[in-house]
Amino acid sequence: MNTRQVERIIDSINTSDGAGVKLLRSIGQRQHVRLDPFLMLDEFGSFDANDYIAGFPPHPHRGFETVTYMLEGHMLHEDHMGNKGHLRSGDVQWMSAAHGIIHSEMPQQQSGRMHGFQLWINLPAREKMKPASYRDIPSERIPVVALAHGGRVKVIAGCFIESEQRTNGSVQGLATQALYLDVHLTQGQQFAHPIPASHNAFIYLYEGELAVGDATTTSVTAHQAAILGSGEQMAVSAQKDARFLVLAAQPLNEPIVQYGPFVMNTREEIEQAILDYQTGKLVQEKAQAFNE
Repeated sequence: MNTRQVERIIDSINTSDGAGVKLLRSIGQRQHVRLDPFLMLDEFGSFDANDYIAGFPPHPHRGFETVTYMLEGHMLHEDHMGNKGHLRSGDVQWMSAAHGIIHSEMPQQQSGRMHGFQLWINLPAREKMKPASYRDIPSERIPVVALAHGGRVKVIAGCFIESEQRTNGSVQGLATQALYLDVHLTQGQQFAHPIPASHNAFIYLYEGELAVGDATTTSVTAHQAAILGSGEQMAVSAQKDARFLVLAAQPLNEPIVQYGPFVMNTREEIEQAILDYQTGKLVQEKAQAFNE
């Protein structure tokens, strides 16, 4: 298999969102800093409640998916029709905003560390106006595979393959055929995994240090996103104990027009989304809940 090499390193920048939640943003820090179909990746993490306590009060979305993965902490998700979902340490919520949803994500703790990620994935034009839906996935339903020489892999979406053994993640059947792994390695450990040649892929390192590639390696440090070039697999070696996300998906190759929480294909569709939000037509029905 041809191993993917690092094409670009994106350093996370400090920013804030919601009602002032402090974040590190890599993918999506500017609208041209994307990797189709990935629109944005935020990491939130602090022991200081002042950095997260104000949360994300009610706000709209249309045209894409949000994936919230909690490493530590407790967040409550509520939407415009009264659906509620608690996200605790290790849990995932995979939400397709599609036609439209108004929701909030609010901390349910007054102290202690809150740490996790929110990923935005674009939807193809044919799915942007479907009814909103979401999956609340508790940590105990997410497969974790112990690696032969130490470390582990949490399989959130797609399929993890090791020695011809396949482990399906909790989320399947996505238009973008997304792969989402959380990998933990010990210092000196190597890790490789196939990625379809048709997919775009990147690694986000949130702890430690990695050498990415094979014959020619690139050092990646914490809070950097490493955009991978073409090939059929990714390969890394842990220069220190490392924790990182592996994200890959089929690109959509469609026009992207974004205005804040709305991501569509044309300016006219954005204007319609704004009008629908202002007139109460953004959300017309209850979001469908799929509890995996």
